[in-house]
Amino acid sequence: MGFVQLADAYPWDKVAPYAERARAHADGIVDLSIGTPVDPTPAVVQEALSGAADAPGYPTAHGTLALREAVAAWFAERRGVAALDPDGVLPTVGSKELVAQLPSLLGLGPDDIVVVPSVAYPTYAVGARLAGAQVLVADDVQLWAGNPAVRLVWVNSPSNPTGAVLGSEQLRQVVTAAREIGALVASDECYAELAWSPALTDPAGDGVPCLLQESVSGGDHTGLLVVYSLSKQSNLAGYRAAFAAGDAALVHRILQLRRHMGMMVPAPVQAATIAALADHAHVRQQRERYGRRRESLLGALGEAGYAVDHSEAGLYLWIRPADGAEPADCWSMLSDFADRGILVGPGEFYGNDSGDHVRVALTASDDRIARAVERLRV
Repeated sequence: MGFVQLADAYPWDKVAPYAERARAHADGIVDLSIGTPVDPTPAVVQEALSGAADAPGYPTAHGTLALREAVAAWFAERRGVAALDPDGVLPTVGSKELVAQLPSLLGLGPDDIVVVPSVAYPTYAVGARLAGAQVLVADDVQLWAGNPAVRLVWVNSPSNPTGAVLGSEQLRQVVTAAREIGALVASDECYAELAWSPALTDPAGDGVPCLLQESVSGGDHTGLLVVYSLSKQSNLAGYRAAFAAGDAALVHRILQLRRHMGMMVPAPVQAATIAALADHAHVRQQRERYGRRRESLLGALGEAGYAVDHSEAGLYLWIRPADGAEPADCWSMLSDFADRGILVGPGEFYGNDSGDHVRVALTASDDRIARAVERLRV
């Protein structure tokens, strides 16, 4: 039995030469590539972590009841999901590990198909390949509806990298088609608290739709799972604080395997997660920070000859040369940015049809964002 061959190297290794060029800038690099948070972890979260630091015993894979109830309460208050069963909540060590493991945990194999978006976080497809399953790239439900080989459908809204948001009707179509063939739907919604377009931020509206809300699920969470992370909205990337939620029976199946694997979120991180979910003030503050940075970059990118597509939510701007400008692929754009001392992410990493875009993250300090804006305007 050999290793699963996914790629010759980790994709981001290809960016290293551009990072080296950007670091050579006289004023140093402005790194807008991967999207690592740089702002302080909220004090209320640090205090909760410290207060739970005396944790000599093993945590459970299912997490404490207090944590699961806190997640259910957060879904009710922030995501419009009124009846989430705490037994349907599963803490995870960041969200990426569950994304990569889910097809394997479900027991998928060569005869099974995992549907992934055409422009997407690559780990959805990586997880399918690790399980030995087939990958179908499709945004149109009709491309897989009625196919009994489809066992898992990934949706990502708001999208990484594009920032596009799926409406309730689009999500409902996915759920309906999946249920007709007995497939599961997993929705990565990690950027839901970072919405920017007026249609999503209007207090009279519903915000970013959630897979589990009644208008999408019909009030039935069977076969549905939402993946969520606090890395971005609470600056907890270093804590690996995340969770999945939805179908309690499905969570139970996954939980039994994770117990054997020892996949447990540390007790202090669980306490910190509870504190983060209960405190909405720091999330609003962080969103305001990102909003200011976003507005500064939008203006400067426009002046530099770039157009922004989608990007109505999330932590990134999905950009290409403006209409009428000379066409360029993502590597040419990466080179141009590197010459200005700015590092961005190549669109090619996110799908075969994404090579004409680059992804620009908002995760740099106010000072570094200001330096990027100055360089773009020269």
